[in-house]
Amino acid sequence: MEVSLCKATLDDAAKLHEIQVKAFMPLLEKYQDYDTNPANESLERVITRFKQPFTDYYLIKNLEDTIGGIRIVKMSNKSYRVSPIFILPEHQGKGIAQKVFEIVENIYQDARLWELDTIMQEEGLCHLYEKLGYKKTGKSKIINEKITIIFYEKSQII
Repeated sequence: MEVSLCKATLDDAAKLHEIQVKAFMPLLEKYQDYDTNPANESLERVITRFKQPFTDYYLIKNLEDTIGGIRIVKMSNKSYRVSPIFILPEHQGKGIAQKVFEIVENIYQDARLWELDTIMQEEGLCHLYEKLGYKKTGKSKIINEKITIIFYEKSQII
């Protein structure tokens, strides 16, 4: 796997939306979180986010193929939020996300704090983020009887 990131442009919005829907659809079907799941997000919403001056989107590539995407939200005081990261189902579980986080942290070397959230019931995702150095904040949000979102942070030493 040769994983790389390529800064996305507005022209990539439809492609990223399509991949986002495919990547999150199994979770939408499992948890039926229609108001919060990125698979249920409209292309217009993705385009709106693309236009935000504090948002960067990247294509996740394996060689020449786009296999996912990641959105980085620049917040105040050198804090950044990953929201969301997504990889096509057939490429999940191959260590790609770990490599993507390594690349992103290299791009945003000024980061003092990283934030993200994930599904508490998805132990594999929680394990991944904890393995990458993210710590639970203790904050959570119940979406429905099947799904709770938990929040993570990772402090960087500059």
